[in-house]
Amino acid sequence: MAKVIIDGVEHDFDPDLTILQACEEAGAEIPRFCYHERLSIAGNCRMCLVEWEGAPKPIASCAMAVKDLRPNRDGSPARIRTSSPTVRKAREGVMEFLLINHPLDCPICDQGGECDLQDQAMAYGHDDFHRFDENKRAVDDKYMGPLIKTIMTRCIHCTRCIRFATEVAGVSELGATGRGEDMEITTYLEKALASELSGNVIDLCPVGALTSKPYAFTTRPWELRKTESIDVMDALGSNIRVDVRGREVMRILPRLHEDVNEEWISDKSRFIWDGLRKRRLDRPYVRRDGRLEPATWAEALGAVAEKMKATDPARMAALVGDLPPAEAIYALKALTDRLGIVHRDCRQDGAQLSGSPREAYLFNTTIAGIEAADACLLIGTNPRREAAVLNARLRKRWLMGAFEVGLIGEAVDLTYDYAHLGTGPDTLEALARGEGAFAQVLDRAARPMLVLGMGALARPDGAAVLRLAAELAGRTGMIVAGEGEAAGWNGFNVLHTAAARVAAMDIGFLPGEKGRDTTGILAGAEAGEIELVYLLGADEFDPARLEKPFVIYQGHHGDAGAHAADVILPGAAYVEQAGLYVNTEGRVQQARRASFPPGEAREDWAILRALSERLGMALPFDTLSAAQGALAGAVPGFTTIDHAPGAMGARPGMLASVGTKGALHKAPFRAAVSDFYRTNPIARASAVMAECAALFAGGAVSEAAE
Repeated sequence: MAKVIIDGVEHDFDPDLTILQACEEAGAEIPRFCYHERLSIAGNCRMCLVEWEGAPKPIASCAMAVKDLRPNRDGSPARIRTSSPTVRKAREGVMEFLLINHPLDCPICDQGGECDLQDQAMAYGHDDFHRFDENKRAVDDKYMGPLIKTIMTRCIHCTRCIRFATEVAGVSELGATGRGEDMEITTYLEKALASELSGNVIDLCPVGALTSKPYAFTTRPWELRKTESIDVMDALGSNIRVDVRGREVMRILPRLHEDVNEEWISDKSRFIWDGLRKRRLDRPYVRRDGRLEPATWAEALGAVAEKMKATDPARMAALVGDLPPAEAIYALKALTDRLGIVHRDCRQDGAQLSGSPREAYLFNTTIAGIEAADACLLIGTNPRREAAVLNARLRKRWLMGAFEVGLIGEAVDLTYDYAHLGTGPDTLEALARGEGAFAQVLDRAARPMLVLGMGALARPDGAAVLRLAAELAGRTGMIVAGEGEAAGWNGFNVLHTAAARVAAMDIGFLPGEKGRDTTGILAGAEAGEIELVYLLGADEFDPARLEKPFVIYQGHHGDAGAHAADVILPGAAYVEQAGLYVNTEGRVQQARRASFPPGEAREDWAILRALSERLGMALPFDTLSAAQGALAGAVPGFTTIDHAPGAMGARPGMLASVGTKGALHKAPFRAAVSDFYRTNPIARASAVMAECAALFAGGAVSEAAE
């Protein structure tokens, strides 16, 4: 530890801390524009100047470490002043310099009310004099795509956006050209910023140079009601803040969670909100004479109950989609148990995963645990599209060094270097036998990990691939026994793409004895063997396969499931109902209601509770808290919020019975997500996501599935 005297008080600090960090630990507030905790140090705004007693001039506290401070000649610790007249005068001079060219457009700037420059100008700015009479410079706005609006005359050249794009997102498409007053931040070729994380530069910009294009000129931050919730655009469970005006979601921002998403979210998570307004199901519908017609709730529930009572349970099935909260899944599971329905599944994509042991379908290393790994094998996955923030964590670990990555599957740009080992199961089989150079990499690694994607599991031989991956994990020592998260290591990881998948598997929404899975249910529906199908937000299939059975669709958007339905029960979207979600690492998180569902739509658990009463087998809860209590009683894992099990209970051989031995197909692994921007009904209803898909994926612009 190093001793430093800050504002007259002696403190002990880690020598590797910057002086800015040390001052803030000591309770001093240091203004800054260019410095950011997760980016490299630029030291170019000079707003963080402090006085080092004995130094000839103020120093930039972000660019000097505590260990660089020499003691005084008498051996006493270095003295730092953060609020002396010298410091204040220096900061006022820097602020005056920054405002030379900054335009006076705060009244029309979307950053107004949340602007670091505004806040610090209140503390260090002057309104009674200025020393510059030259004309302000003007800079042409740059094109950065459909998501980011640029007003580059406001730019103060902090370079946060450049450092984020290069270091975190891994796309070197932003940079600075020119020198002095001719310096400009640009994408060089005036192209859209091709990154799934590009929207984070909006949060990083300390002025209004980079703002949200879809949000532009819509509202002011003080008009918004802010609700902390959980994102469901992928299985990562990123923490978000939903800002609402009236009943409309106006924007979605990231929320700090070091163990999940740090402070980043993907562009799909951030800009999906316009899809919440379009193609909504806001009233019940019943199909009469081949047409879906509006109905009352009593009529819709009555039609469903009448059909269910008249149908043999052996000829009924239920499917859960990718977005429902855990309480709704539990309610449907309880209802199917009472009805005796064994044909049910939550794996819309056909993933060959079983419900036991739990470690066989979790990301056991944990997201934060990636930073402790020293080798990684990706199997049938493209994490850049399936979990963009997790891919940034992999890149972060790669930048630390001594981290070799191998990929089996399609060769793609992951923003970091990797060894492309092969494309199909034969390569995995060879690795499991210990063949190849990367097998030796895994053998040498102290903490190796593998990531098994849905591209490897959602295929006919998925169970055999799962078995091979488990054998590889056992052979290379990826699972180390130990109690407590710090003592053990579990490098066997499954990367899900659906936010609701892990919760559904924890609850046991899987085929019962002699029950059919998703593939069997759809095949049975086509053959006329399944007469009734209940869809809880299930949309990722061809609706033509459900032409014969009676289909009940409970969901919030008019997508594939609604087009196939005979009865539509309008539900609430993820921002319109409170509920529990379990992310890919098994972390239970609480989503909160930010708005209300439109029209006559209702929360998912409440719809199922009302239906159960119509069927004469009422579920034993009348409120959401009671439903959560029943869920926690049935599945103990739901009693602990915001905890990832990680390697707790890890034991060698725990995956010995996972998967099944069988013939492997020669077909190469295909990534589960081909179009990052349109993976669910909300995304397909979003005009912004359609524009991004057309720009980056080459798809046709459309608002939703027709």
